[in-house]
Amino acid sequence: MGKGGKSNEVEENMAAWLLGVNTLKIQPFNLPPLGPHDVRVRMKAVGICGSDVHYLKTLRCADFVVKEPMVIGHECAGIIEEVGSEVKTLVRGDRVALEPGISCWRCDLCKEGRYNLCPEMKFFATPPVHGSLANQVVHPADLCFKLPDNVSLEEGAMCEPLSVGVHACRRANVGPETNILVLGAGPIGLVSLLAARAFGAPRIVIVDVDDYRLSVAKKLGADETVKVSTNIQDVAADIENIQKAMGAGIDVSFDCAGFNKTMSTALGATRPGGKVCLVGMGHHEMTVPLTPAAAREVDVIGIFRYKNTWPLCLEFLRSGKIDVKPLITHRFGFSQKEVEEAFETSAGGGDAIKVMFNL
Repeated sequence: MGKGGKSNEVEENMAAWLLGVNTLKIQPFNLPPLGPHDVRVRMKAVGICGSDVHYLKTLRCADFVVKEPMVIGHECAGIIEEVGSEVKTLVRGDRVALEPGISCWRCDLCKEGRYNLCPEMKFFATPPVHGSLANQVVHPADLCFKLPDNVSLEEGAMCEPLSVGVHACRRANVGPETNILVLGAGPIGLVSLLAARAFGAPRIVIVDVDDYRLSVAKKLGADETVKVSTNIQDVAADIENIQKAMGAGIDVSFDCAGFNKTMSTALGATRPGGKVCLVGMGHHEMTVPLTPAAAREVDVIGIFRYKNTWPLCLEFLRSGKIDVKPLITHRFGFSQKEVEEAFETSAGGGDAIKVMFNL
């Protein structure tokens, strides 16, 4: 955190700090100085992601470990308060959605356009980088995307999870001839469903262990839903039910859970020559039947975050090709009590899909 007096500030910038396991506290957050290519954004909508909940419960997510107090949150949109001296594309008052990852733009991966894989990536609320559940943040202007007039700030914040689905569809070359299987009807499974439909997928089957989530998926446009078990012994029976529900070859499977069972199911259900995209990261290591899948030339594709997705997400929202509003099930303000309640609601599952803060 930067130093600096607060006497000349009209208001103190407050943020939700992760201080320890299950400990979030709203405390002052000193912003860095505004660089020539930066903007200062007043946050208006911030969503809770599964990774935020992981950090709260365990202080880690995959290989990222929280070692010191950190501001949480990364799914966000807000209103420009101030622009740097060299910023030409945005002005005070513009409503923007923020892409949360700042890459180096110097390494080979950045130069070839795969900046999501940059080893120097500074990503909101991925330790040790602070996040965006705050009154205001400073961010590069080129990562702030102006919202179309008919797209709300909440929808702008939903561009972040939606981007995962869009990136997965691009990586798998989804189009009008691609039949899609989605495993997992959580927020990422549901945005993958919406993205696949927007990319032209003619038939989409989604599976989950939870009836409520499947009912939401059906309302969002899934052609068929299949309830599966959590038991690894049931993979063969589940595959049979899934293939029956599809009624055709499964060209691409999106595993949006990332467990032994879901990946085993995806590998077995996908047609010869098809693709399996591993989107979810449930298990760090898996034991899966890779050899039989390889013998059928099923390609396994890795997905990590996204790249160059915000303009397309905003166009999908503007045109009405995708409607993310039904995913937002709970809303909270920005007080100590509400921040705690919001995270409890998100972590509890149940009927919560996307929990959103309105600041």
